[in-house]
Amino acid sequence: MTNLLGPEPTLLPDDHPDVPARAALDAGESLRDVAARFPAASYAWGRLAQEALAAGDPVAAYAFARTGYHRGLDALRRAGWRGAGPVPAAHVPNQGFLVSLLALGAAAEAIGEDEEAVRCRTFAQDCDPAAAELLG
Repeated sequence: MTNLLGPEPTLLPDDHPDVPARAALDAGESLRDVAARFPAASYAWGRLAQEALAAGDPVAAYAFARTGYHRGLDALRRAGWRGAGPVPAAHVPNQGFLVSLLALGAAAEAIGEDEEAVRCRTFAQDCDPAAAELLG
């Protein structure tokens, strides 16, 4: 059946680099080591951004989040995303992109980049209204 209301949800593949990166983090590897070993893993970059925000370093958070965001956009495009449509937060491989997007919005707000902060919040809401609650 065709979705007449808009594009189908985009699901990153189950072998996306976020999957082994998350496993490495769960096994106790450091965020920095995981980001270096899996540079295409948005999840590691997004988590680094969250960590930097919590430590009061919004400039580092912005850089980490932007890296994860762009790596995630590249992956979404390879998965068929055309710039619009749902990116479900419940799908684990999508979570790294969404974590990075939410962290980018928070870091942008922290450095006074208000237009980007609003754009990121709107984009996250458009991807999945539950993203902020699920991944915040």
